[in-house]
Amino acid sequence: MSELVADPAPEMIDGRTLAAPPGWPTPPGPPAWVGMAGAIAETIAPATEADPVAILVQLLVGAGAIIGRGAWVAVEATRHHPNEFVVLVGDSAKARKGSSWDHVEAVLARADPAFAALTRSGLSTGEGLIWAARDPNGTDPGVADPRLLVVEPEFVSVLKATGRDINTLSPVLRAAWDGRPLAVLTRSAPVRSSAAHIAVIGHITSAELAAHTSAVEAANGFLNRFCFISVRRHRLLPDGGDLDPLGGTGMAERLGANLAAARRAGRLTMDVAARAEWHDIYARLSEPTDGLVGSLTARAEAHVLRLAMLDALVDGEAVIRPTHLRAALALWDYAARSVTWALRHTTADPVGEQIHAALAAAPDGLTRTQLRDLFARNLPATRVDAALTVLASAGRAERRRLATAGRPAEVWASTTNP
Repeated sequence: MSELVADPAPEMIDGRTLAAPPGWPTPPGPPAWVGMAGAIAETIAPATEADPVAILVQLLVGAGAIIGRGAWVAVEATRHHPNEFVVLVGDSAKARKGSSWDHVEAVLARADPAFAALTRSGLSTGEGLIWAARDPNGTDPGVADPRLLVVEPEFVSVLKATGRDINTLSPVLRAAWDGRPLAVLTRSAPVRSSAAHIAVIGHITSAELAAHTSAVEAANGFLNRFCFISVRRHRLLPDGGDLDPLGGTGMAERLGANLAAARRAGRLTMDVAARAEWHDIYARLSEPTDGLVGSLTARAEAHVLRLAMLDALVDGEAVIRPTHLRAALALWDYAARSVTWALRHTTADPVGEQIHAALAAAPDGLTRTQLRDLFARNLPATRVDAALTVLASAGRAERRRLATAGRPAEVWASTTNP
């Protein structure tokens, strides 16, 4: 019978609060917490083990789903509506991603009783997403409300689906983020959604993101339509926290009134001071960054605009002010640091990432034959060799020779965590 070994105790700060692990990205600064969204997140934070930034960003995205297409920011001829895509990246179970969503869901349901009807999960095909927000067609009455918030606790399944050649999910999600009409013209009975308003919240581990981030999806603009936010467990609450941390504050009710007004806000503009600050930061946001991190953060300007709009609307404002712009910039800068952290060991090669995940799960290592079996012998040996060379160069895998009765056996093993 094997001996049970407890996980090492987390490093504590004050008996309840947990210290950040080594290398963790610097959290968003004070500007991110100014305004109603920040106040709600900070009020909930002591009552949960979840990361405050997870509460903040999901609150903004969920609020944007409620608001719909009645508010927008115009950039030339393009309208940016308050529908945003975000993925929380953290260790499975330990990061409390689900706990953070539970609190946000409760707040938004109190703010808008119709919120539950807007929430779905199960992203698998583009056709399915369009069907959930479809227009009337003949005898089909369609969907009366095309607002949709898709919550995917297992976002890795979405990445797997978009990697299939015949799957339409990636192009449909790209069009949805852009606010364009959605349609799949190859259907024998085409379904169309002309006014879909779709927001997405996903949860994933850093190992899953690294293993399933395709260079193709990064290059084609799918992944850079998401904000990736690293999250972690922030405190220990063995007896749980306050079941109703906003009780008696009136915050949920004020939020509901602000969101109802936001649905009729129309075009938002920046005030003079915010416009001046925007001009100063626009050039910095536009600077290209090399590599996979650069591909995933290439839409910085658009994300900051949408986040600033969301902060303003949640505050009950129809004008973007400097505080909203600074809050958005602080959150986006954290998203950019999160991408760097989450992909710090990534090769951008899906074959290499799959091999590394398999090596990490095999303490005794794997032979080349076993590695080729991962791909059902359908991948050329030269492709496997190339992936192993990249992993070895990155210091993530090493070749070992094991003595046998005959020729020494060659085994590959992981030198880092997945």
